[in-house]
Amino acid sequence: MRKFLVPALVAALGLVLGLPAAQAEPLKLRVGWVVCPPELTPVLLAPPGVARHLGKSYSFEPVHFQGTPAMITALASGDLDIAPFTYPTFGTAIENAGIADLRVIFNEFEDGVPGYFTEPYLVLKSSGINKVEELKGKVLATNAVGSGVDIAMRAMMKKHGLEDKRDYNTVEIAFPNMKAALLEGKVSLITATVFTANDPELKEKAKTLFTEKDAVGETQFALWTARESYIKAHRAALVDFMEDSLRALRWYLDPRNHDQAVKIVADFTRRPPQLYTGWLLTHKDQYRNRDGLPNVAALRRNLDTAHQMGFLKAKLDPSEYLDLSLVKEAAARLK
Repeated sequence: MRKFLVPALVAALGLVLGLPAAQAEPLKLRVGWVVCPPELTPVLLAPPGVARHLGKSYSFEPVHFQGTPAMITALASGDLDIAPFTYPTFGTAIENAGIADLRVIFNEFEDGVPGYFTEPYLVLKSSGINKVEELKGKVLATNAVGSGVDIAMRAMMKKHGLEDKRDYNTVEIAFPNMKAALLEGKVSLITATVFTANDPELKEKAKTLFTEKDAVGETQFALWTARESYIKAHRAALVDFMEDSLRALRWYLDPRNHDQAVKIVADFTRRPPQLYTGWLLTHKDQYRNRDGLPNVAALRRNLDTAHQMGFLKAKLDPSEYLDLSLVKEAAARLK
């Protein structure tokens, strides 16, 4: 009995004397990411002074994946708390994995916004490939079947009468390894992230055959998502995290912080800062909404494309899967 009575008496004494109660453990937030940049997740809270709630109401653990499809299982099993799904994996998680309570809570970045970057699909200049039809019989690289860049690639091939397995083959290759695969002739086409698109050697030896915008138009590319049950259970901590995330995002987008932002990303990726200076977090980069709000109209079009391509059985209305109350509450705190 003594081991139960002593803590109870200590707690009661604290209440009588007005002593502060023991602090609850911070919520452990596990947030997925694929490639940085364009994703900022693994460095998001690095700028000084932005993460005011970190270590108090939440802790932060970025979790790396090769592609967004693998995050579906992690989210469904409870091994991941926030998944930055692309539009096709967002739809697949709802329709195929049965995560009906999935909710969009934050906009990571968009592709093809006028005046901003759109991801190119590259071939070697020496390949003799000058139009999409000339990819017939070739091997094309994708980071993961069913990912956003994969859907766009297949949509472009379909526009030109080419079907996977019948007219071409695809192989899954992690983004950091795509450059070598193209230069070594192992594949005929790769997707270039904003980082690899600015790689000096690729600029010299490769050329853009088409872009993601050419294939599917403007894209609501990456969205932070969480389960409604998780949001309800941890709302206060999530709003704190959204507040810190917005403060961090605005810090990164402020031109006055550009050099320091470049250094943070360069240090994380272990690359020279000069590889980022001319484009990172400028109009030559992916578009990021400073209020964390997604482009719902673009998302609807993108989901329709995934449906037309056969990756989704039915059309999905994204407005049924939004919970922007967290980020809006967080934004109100920053005014």
